[in-house]
Amino acid sequence: MKRYWILITAAAVLTTALSASQKIETVDGVRIVHNAKIGKWGKTPQVTLVPIQTLGDVNAADEKTAFHMPANIVPDAGGNLYILDSGNHRIQKFSADGKYLATIGRQGQGPGEFYFPSWLDIDAKGALYATDPNNQRVQVLTVEGKEQKTIKMIEGSLGNVFCTKTGELIMGPPMFRFMINPTEQGKSAELPKLIKRVDLEGKVLMEFGAPHDYKDELLNNTGNEVLFTADADGRVFLAFPMQNRIEKYSGDGRLLWRADRPLNYSMDVQSKGKIERQGGRVSFNAPRMNRCVSGIAVDGQGRVWVVTFNRQLKKEEQAGIQVTMSMADGQRTMGYKASGNTELQTTDAYKLEVFDPDGVLLGEIPLTVFVDGIFIFGDRLFLMDKLRGSKFYEFKIKE
Repeated sequence: MKRYWILITAAAVLTTALSASQKIETVDGVRIVHNAKIGKWGKTPQVTLVPIQTLGDVNAADEKTAFHMPANIVPDAGGNLYILDSGNHRIQKFSADGKYLATIGRQGQGPGEFYFPSWLDIDAKGALYATDPNNQRVQVLTVEGKEQKTIKMIEGSLGNVFCTKTGELIMGPPMFRFMINPTEQGKSAELPKLIKRVDLEGKVLMEFGAPHDYKDELLNNTGNEVLFTADADGRVFLAFPMQNRIEKYSGDGRLLWRADRPLNYSMDVQSKGKIERQGGRVSFNAPRMNRCVSGIAVDGQGRVWVVTFNRQLKKEEQAGIQVTMSMADGQRTMGYKASGNTELQTTDAYKLEVFDPDGVLLGEIPLTVFVDGIFIFGDRLFLMDKLRGSKFYEFKIKE
């Protein structure tokens, strides 16, 4: 286990008054919070992130900690940590102090096998729920990796799932949700809701979360990308990478509040993109839009933590995932490969924004690394570097 220390300090100070430029209103019964530039904490946060350990490293000599495009991390009741190592088609189990314990799964289509799994959660009974979209299923496994159940979607496509206390699942939109209309270029199809409540048989119980209608096919697909998290009571929190928009929903799908905040860059559409059709072949250039979010989590106090871009990434900082898809004999094959500058591991482009349970900005904490996801369990906070270092940074939240 390699320890990687990041200095993030914040002395506790008295809260400052909200800026006069902040505006809170009610629209159609929904609380709308237009936050000011400076939150309630003022310029100095009231929490400190204390570095604990680092799990994984793209250059690790030990293949057990050499992750490839990891997706997320969850703990069990005993504090053991399960890392979904998506690019290696496996789950890696570690003790709370970072000792390797076991590998669960391998590449394949059979029980306990995965093909670029996208998400992992654990229910109140300790069962693992692995979202395996390329095999079109959610696998429910014991912590030893034995399959307990396979959930196939009865209606619609499969998205990442979170477990709730009631035994139902909260499901996000599928990774690929393009609805390209072959005859009416530029016109948007009816936009589906963003979030579903699903039972353990794959039946959709409820849909909620309205996308923004850009009145354009490609823009609707790109601009409505959403990151989300859910607590054990089924409350859902959304953050939109291409929109200045953060939302909280009740367990029954009611929008409780929507918040925005000043950003250091514009979220206007820079290019609408283009669809080209020739015979039965369709190709497109994706729209160009700035990104403002790369992760969202909620803590035990109901505070919402959002990983926000302090500025847009420079060309030499950019990295992404190249996706390829082929069809043969009715079978779809997917491929994923990291691209861009994956060598650079430090930057000042990211920060953490912390909102109170009602959507009011408390303040922000600067970060010094690339962050592709955030996860909070109790007083422990994990930041994920998916593409560059392929690692997780663990911190203790000190009040």
